Amino acid sequence: MDHLAYGDVTAAAGRVAGRVRPLAVAPAEDDGSWFALEFLQHTGTFKARGAINFIRAHQEAGTLPDAGVTIASGGNAGLACAWAARDQGVRATVFLPETAPAVKVARLRGYGADVRLAGAEYAEALDACRAYAAGSGALASHAYDHPLIAAGAGTLMEELRERLPDLDTVVVSVGGGGLFAGVAASAHEHGVRVVAVEPQECRALNAALAAGEVVDVTVVSVAADALGARRVTPLALWAAQRYDVCSVLVPDEEIVGARRHLWDEHRIAVEHAAAAALAGLRVYGPAAGERTAVVLCGANTDPGDLARPA
Repeated sequence: MDHLAYGDVTAAAGRVAGRVRPLAVAPAEDDGSWFALEFLQHTGTFKARGAINFIRAHQEAGTLPDAGVTIASGGNAGLACAWAARDQGVRATVFLPETAPAVKVARLRGYGADVRLAGAEYAEALDACRAYAAGSGALASHAYDHPLIAAGAGTLMEELRERLPDLDTVVVSVGGGGLFAGVAASAHEHGVRVVAVEPQECRALNAALAAGEVVDVTVVSVAADALGARRVTPLALWAAQRYDVCSVLVPDEEIVGARRHLWDEHRIAVEHAAAAALAGLRVYGPAAGERTAVVLCGANTDPGDLARPA
């Protein structure tokens, strides 16, 4: 499957309804823009939507094995998978590198996941996860490169359109492109433009657009923990090539400044990946009267560096 249809998103919306927190919105700046406060979602990110859709779809199809689900991730995707599995009474086995912070291991176990440490890097944990799936029969999930994951993320846009029916433009950060692909499928249906924001040195979607195909990129950014995919999902490239999409790159200093602005002016503490979207809005430069919404996609961050000395 190389693209999402709008029906994939609406089907996902039916599966996640009542199982995720409804999207909240708030006025942003004096220019009439809005914030989509998805960082208030379960586990702190939009990824809860895709994880619940993935599990529910397999339950409906009768393809969820007794061994449950498994994923390799030291970040937001692993937390979302573990949470969704607990919500649906499904076993979850999460593989992390041995270097994973103890706080993440504890949080995953708090969600009831079987946490297994393997290797020093993510790639080694991924290999261990694949071997476990092959041997146990567990269903392998992915952080972003799966149509059910992307469609679940796209339900965010359906809710945003309900809250802001006159919306012209939505601004989203892009890592591997799952959120972007889902949002773009919904936004296109409603005639809403999408601004896809990436750090200058984490530009998997932008590079794929330039090359006309998915390519590997280097990853160096303050937001690389969440946006540092080395290649974008083909679902995202397909959407970016065919829909009303603007690809925007932002330097790290602008991302850091946007995160600081969100705290100083709005008392919103988010991760750098979320702040990248606000930085991207400034680069994009909406036209007069253009109604925009910035998706603040995640809050799994240490807010300690936001507190200024008294």
